[in-house]
Amino acid sequence: MIEESLGEETTCFHVEFADQMVLYADAATVGNYLDTHQAWFQRCAQPMHTEPIGENGYALTIGKFGALGYEVEPKIGLELLPQTAGIYHIHTIEIPDYTPPGYEVDFKAWQKLIEMPMVDYLGQKKFAKVAKSDEQIPPVVTKVEWHLDLSVSMKFPRFVHKLPRNLIQNTGDRLLLQIIQLVNHRLTQTVQQDFHTSLGISVKI
Repeated sequence: MIEESLGEETTCFHVEFADQMVLYADAATVGNYLDTHQAWFQRCAQPMHTEPIGENGYALTIGKFGALGYEVEPKIGLELLPQTAGIYHIHTIEIPDYTPPGYEVDFKAWQKLIEMPMVDYLGQKKFAKVAKSDEQIPPVVTKVEWHLDLSVSMKFPRFVHKLPRNLIQNTGDRLLLQIIQLVNHRLTQTVQQDFHTSLGISVKI
């Protein structure tokens, strides 16, 4: 990657993203797990490097990403707020003694727990088949729905600004979405596995 001093012009990128994961337990059990993120978040966030900030915050180093001849290793501070009426909010916080090199991140996300009967989740036919087997199944599952609104403002080296503006914008938006999808997929799988393992819950269905 080419190294050059950053220009003064700022380019803004924005992505909205939504997804969900299913946990095989009631909403109260899932809520208790999410409320004690101090016990599992850093472990589940690997291979991202994390450092705690206060009681509910973390500094996350996402990894190195690049495009258009420019590379950056994003580091972001996030606070996982305690639930309010079953809704969990996550937002950006400052990382002590750290100044992001040429970028600013505005991360706003919320999660909602939706409990539903296992029969509704599996469907009548599959539920009846599983019920006849030796498989132990919980009576309910909980969907964790989450929504993210992410904005990133970046200052690029001057050589990048020689490129067409729409190329910079489209490439940045696309890369930002790819990073979100990568982290989301990895973290979802790890959290599901950690949650079910910690409670001895089978997920063979």
